[in-house]
Amino acid sequence: MAAAAFLTGSFHASDAQAQAGGATYEGVATCAGSTCHGRAEGNGEVVRQDEIASWQEPSSSTGAHSRAFAALASPRGRQIAASLGLGSATSAQACLGCHATYVPKSRQGARFLTADGVGCESCHGPSSRWLSSHYGVPGTHASNVSLGLTPLENPQVRAKVCLDCHYGSADGNQFVTHSMMAAGHPRVAFELDLFSALQQHHDEDGDYAARKGRTDSVRLWAVGQAEAVARSTDLFSRPGFGTMGVFPEYYFYDCHSCHRQIKDGPQRQLTFETNPGRPIPFGMAPYNDENIIMLSAVARTFAPGRAAAFDSASKNFHRAMGEGRSQATAAAQKLRGEASALSAALAGRAYSGNDAFSVVQMISDTATNPRFTDYAGSAQAVMAVDTLLNAMVREGRITVGAAAGIRANINRAYSAVRSPEVYQPAAFRAALGQATRAIGVLR
Repeated sequence: MAAAAFLTGSFHASDAQAQAGGATYEGVATCAGSTCHGRAEGNGEVVRQDEIASWQEPSSSTGAHSRAFAALASPRGRQIAASLGLGSATSAQACLGCHATYVPKSRQGARFLTADGVGCESCHGPSSRWLSSHYGVPGTHASNVSLGLTPLENPQVRAKVCLDCHYGSADGNQFVTHSMMAAGHPRVAFELDLFSALQQHHDEDGDYAARKGRTDSVRLWAVGQAEAVARSTDLFSRPGFGTMGVFPEYYFYDCHSCHRQIKDGPQRQLTFETNPGRPIPFGMAPYNDENIIMLSAVARTFAPGRAAAFDSASKNFHRAMGEGRSQATAAAQKLRGEASALSAALAGRAYSGNDAFSVVQMISDTATNPRFTDYAGSAQAVMAVDTLLNAMVREGRITVGAAAGIRANINRAYSAVRSPEVYQPAAFRAALGQATRAIGVLR
């Protein structure tokens, strides 16, 4: 059943949680044996066996999860907790939900340590039922999944697991409020394929492909965009998340559309640009639509039959923001339905070699390019072009040398979004256009 669910894309994170109900979290130490994942060098025959060393890497993004708990004790972490009156950040539930594998004592094994940060089981699921079987000769990936191992090779499942912290979850203690951001918490951003590459601790060799299939970066990126929109609109439509007193919960909005230099003199410079995807009153804070913009491009490329309905739902959602909370909630639920339908279609779709080229061109076409009026959407766009370019190289569609030549254009686009304070929409659109045209020449 697990194998069938993987093939159809119908297996969800909640299914894995149900299968793992009552299982215990055994801790990082149970994975760290020298014959398992604890070697200093990756030279194992089946898996690399240096996964723990990669997870603990102190100087790169690959070790970010292991550093998550320590960040709570940093000056910034202490300042945020103090501003919010949380006490010690290292024991505050609101912080531990994402900065550690945070589970009740009753589900902690003998070697479990909260101080390990975001450990193996945060992503792979509680291991007590599959720990001993997942390396046994009779064991299969499907049987491990049936015992509670999270099937992260399924892009919908992976996206949902990552989004719990990299956007927010309704399950508790995994939501970055505007109050937290006002206290100093950094802006939350998410892009599934890029983040997966940064956190990949394994090789996708023949053995991996035989057990789990090969990852298609374009599918992973596209499904990640759809799931991000679905998660965002789902949380926004919930009363306990979408509002804060008489105000909306500003976490959902595009911070930097408002947080720019404020001058009320006669020489003030207007920074607002009309966005064709947002029919909202002038001066209203716009909903952060970075993933909505990307998903619109995805739909027009890979699911044209659903594109018009998604774009209509998107515009209606923005329009409802100027009408009232009940109208916005109803529109959010409609948009969530369209995004979820797109996720299923994208997960089940077959992908070809030219798909990455097609979506890169769609990101910068005349329908999409004018929507890059704000920092968040533009940052998401350049991450998308970057990750799709890397996919072309991995799949042999373009050479490393050709990609290196395009890298200068990508870097110019990154430079245009290096800081929200100096973001210039026109400069970004020009840089992005140069990059996408350079990629298109190689098609």
